[in-house]
Amino acid sequence: MTDLSAPAVVAGPPRAVVVALVAAVTVLIGGTLALWAALGSAVFYEVVLAGISACF
Repeated sequence: MTDLSAPAVVAGPPRAVVVALVAAVTVLIGGTLALWAALGSAVFYEVVLAGISACF
């Protein structure tokens, strides 16, 4: 007979996927901060807007 009162165990995403996602986000944030430091806030803002407008 099965114990119906026990909670079901739901497996999360594999650890490698989580590590890869965290690494990708870290690289993006690091790149953003590096561009901000190199170009300054006004120039960086214009570069981002130009990049977004080029996509659409």
